[in-house]
Amino acid sequence: MHDEKKTLQAAALKYDSRKDAAPHLTAKGRGAIAEKIIDLAKKHDIPIKSDPALVQILSKIDIDEQIPVELYKAVAEILAFVYSMNTQRRETRSSLT
Repeated sequence: MHDEKKTLQAAALKYDSRKDAAPHLTAKGRGAIAEKIIDLAKKHDIPIKSDPALVQILSKIDIDEQIPVELYKAVAEILAFVYSMNTQRRETRSSLT
């Protein structure tokens, strides 16, 4: 039996509803580049959501390109996750002060 370790993949999205019509891809990579993307997100306290199928699709998009309409629902779920994480962090911080 062949046990092949999957190559790590990562993608980063940015969305500013005041400026952007849709989220756009800011970074993508495999292996060491994916590790760097994840490390930078952790360093800057950016929520990380694991979704290998979505990352696979995002890897086909060019950097700085807006996500296609077909991905709006999947990306909306990611944005909802990020919003929820940010709300939890704010609530935790305010309860500590």
